[in-house]
Amino acid sequence: MTDADSEERPPLDPGVGRGLLDEEMGPSGAMAHLYRGEVHRMKLWRERLDRTTNWAVLLLAAVLTWAFTNESNPHYVLLIGNLAVGLFLVIEARRYRAYDMWRSRVRTLQRNVFAVGLDPSREPSPDWRERLAADYHQPALRITAEEAVAHRLRRVYLPLFAILDGAWVLRVTAFTPEPWPASAAVGMVPGVVVTLTLAVVFAGALVVACRPRTWRAHDELRAEDIRTPHE
Repeated sequence: MTDADSEERPPLDPGVGRGLLDEEMGPSGAMAHLYRGEVHRMKLWRERLDRTTNWAVLLLAAVLTWAFTNESNPHYVLLIGNLAVGLFLVIEARRYRAYDMWRSRVRTLQRNVFAVGLDPSREPSPDWRERLAADYHQPALRITAEEAVAHRLRRVYLPLFAILDGAWVLRVTAFTPEPWPASAAVGMVPGVVVTLTLAVVFAGALVVACRPRTWRAHDELRAEDIRTPHE
């Protein structure tokens, strides 16, 4: 840049943007565009979560169909299905952490801008602007990987694991000429070891999903709430 260019450029106005999002203005045009953009990002990540869930369900259906089509088909394909569904769980938990970041921004705007605009008797959070500005300045994940796994286990994957494990138990007990535990063996691994390993893994998933914890994902519906009509 030459000295002539710097002399021709007008001085910067320190008041640019001042009052853009003042509370007196309500949901201004800039705020509406900001909110629409955040909702769009949240929707995209929500669709990515649903896509991973669909893959897991389709895989589950394919594995169950193949395992019970013929008695000669090995039972360990159900164990392989468990591993594949576990991989989808890890992928979906990573996506859920990103989804929670966008969802929390949307909920912040809904709670402190639009809810207050619709009902002036409500009070916004005292420091919501500072927290939202800090999040825009340096985005950061809000929940741990374990909490994200717990969310997805509760919502989707714990029933999928239960179906696979129940189908495996049925396969090695009722659909094989050999008695258990010999029917549960995988190669040189005894059936007792395979059964205990499967039971320990499922028990670990139960502990992660159901153990008491402080949930850091706010405004997340973890139980069915029946809303009473407003008086």
